[in-house]
Amino acid sequence: MALHRLSRLSSLLRSAVAVTLRRNVGLSAVLFNRAKDLDPVQKLFLDKIRDYSSKSKLSGGIVDGGPAYQKNLAEEMTKLQRLYGGGDLTKFPDFKFPEPKFDEVAK
Repeated sequence: MALHRLSRLSSLLRSAVAVTLRRNVGLSAVLFNRAKDLDPVQKLFLDKIRDYSSKSKLSGGIVDGGPAYQKNLAEEMTKLQRLYGGGDLTKFPDFKFPEPKFDEVAK
C-alpha cells in the first residue's frame, strides 16, 4: 500500500516538474526573443502598429476618416437614433431592474 502511494506521489511530482520546466522554457524563449533584435518583418509590423496607435490618439479614434466617412457616420447615427428613440448612442445603456414583489404564502 505504501509502495503504491509512493509511486503515485512520484508520478505526480514528475508531472509537476515537467509542467514547470515547460512553462519556464516557454517564458525564457519569449524573453530571449525580446532581448535580441527583431527580424525586419516583425519590426515593420510593430512600427505600423505603433504608428496607427499614435494616429488614433491624435485623431480621437478614427484614423484616415475623410469627409465622406464623417458624412456616412452622421447618417448612420441619425438612423439609429430614429430607430431606437434617441439618446446618447455612444454610451452603454443604464439598466434598471426593479425589486420584485413577492406575495406571502399563508401556512
